[in-house]
Amino acid sequence: MFARINSMGCYGLEAFCVEVEADIPQGLPRFDIVGLPDTSVSEARERVRSAMKNSGYDFPYSRITVNLAPADRRKEGPLYDLPILIALLAASGQLRGGGMQDEAWQRTAFIGELSLDGSVRKVNGALPMVIQARDAGWREVFLPAQNAAESAVVEGITVYPVNDVRELLAHLRGQNKIDPAKPLEDPVETVLSLVDYAEVKGQQEARHALEIAAAGNHNVLMIGPPGSGKSMLAERLPTILPHMTREESLETTKLYSVAGKMPPDTSLIRTRPFRSPHHTVSAAALSGGGSIPRPGELSLAHNGVLFLDELLEFDRAALEVLRQPLENRTVTIARVAGTVKYPCTVMLVCAMNPCPCGNYGHPTKRCSCPQGAAQRYLSRASGPLLDRLDIHIEVPPVDFSRLSAKGPSESSAAIRARVNAARAVQEERFRNTGIFANGQMSAAMTRSHCQLDSQSLELLRRAFDTLGLSARAYDKILRVARTIADLEGRESIDAQHIAEAIQLRSLDRKFWAER
Repeated sequence: MFARINSMGCYGLEAFCVEVEADIPQGLPRFDIVGLPDTSVSEARERVRSAMKNSGYDFPYSRITVNLAPADRRKEGPLYDLPILIALLAASGQLRGGGMQDEAWQRTAFIGELSLDGSVRKVNGALPMVIQARDAGWREVFLPAQNAAESAVVEGITVYPVNDVRELLAHLRGQNKIDPAKPLEDPVETVLSLVDYAEVKGQQEARHALEIAAAGNHNVLMIGPPGSGKSMLAERLPTILPHMTREESLETTKLYSVAGKMPPDTSLIRTRPFRSPHHTVSAAALSGGGSIPRPGELSLAHNGVLFLDELLEFDRAALEVLRQPLENRTVTIARVAGTVKYPCTVMLVCAMNPCPCGNYGHPTKRCSCPQGAAQRYLSRASGPLLDRLDIHIEVPPVDFSRLSAKGPSESSAAIRARVNAARAVQEERFRNTGIFANGQMSAAMTRSHCQLDSQSLELLRRAFDTLGLSARAYDKILRVARTIADLEGRESIDAQHIAEAIQLRSLDRKFWAER
């Protein structure tokens, strides 16, 4: 007998429809899976066999052929276990007389990995697959209960959570119906209670620079001696970033779904990601990759913050990987099986010491680095990478009087209110353009929204000639100045805004030029 069951596949963020065809003619016992399966799909034979027996059903001892169509597209992962089992039960007549008519089968999809005892395990990429199933016109999808929360946010399709094979087959026969999954009422993101800028003593200039960075989604470099508070400032950055929109939450959730990093019992990721990989991270782990390309740290920080602490301790090859994605806001991973693109609209925040011992420029400590060591240390960061960092901040050590001062500093909530007001202006400015912040403007948009008067233009010209700025740095100064004006509620950019933006962009010239 023959049966056809709908399923889904996923490569990167791209999901596609798969038809699982099962044929059981007479012949010597054999179980073949065709249709360009990988090793994990081929191993489904043993999982399906055991799950069927342990769920109380007879495994058909005959010649079995399972085809995964389209046959020219590689099928990866164990998510085809459940549809293969359902197809075999239907082809062997063990689902005959069930509660589902043929027309209903044509609009239903099955996804899930099987345990040997018949329970259904979580799979990766459930959210993009359910979205594609909805777009393909399917009305129902049965998938692991652990994937139900993230998948239930998709409107226009009914999601049924499945715990084991017995539960699913009872539903298909119309005996014990499974209740459709509903999206969880995730709380709206709140300011993190464990960290707050009120705990940061001093560093007013650095705090103000990070406020500008948060308001315009600008990349930041912080330079200062050990213990000056660079990591502390960066870790509190998410507390002043604006709330995620539903579109941003959905994009980020899709990435975490594909990577298999969805938090349990979560429908949507509503808190902006903060990723802080160790400096031993490889280039592939940072950008993404593998035989089955998975999102790297860059993409997992999408719509959030990627913090690289001890920047110059990272491998040079890993740092150079950042250059193109920071410009294009996408990571492209090419493999023989195809090319995958992952979004990576991130706010890159880097922290570094000015020399190996960390004391160069310290007001009270002497630099103990040998001759030439500091220059070699600073040369680990390439000029093109530094050029892509919009704001450069010097974070000096905090003196005793500020550390011992009573009373908290300005809270994250107060800073965030100003950031939200500036982002509201930018949201209106960039309506229907696909971007949401000044830091993402193209060159043409920068020219359009960053008009300068003669005084500001002359100031920028002198800075351009004196500091030897690149064309990229020129545009970044304009974007930062636009953000400063937005924070002040000003419609136009004046010379004061340009001067502050130049000051926030010239620190690399100081350290690298002096060395």
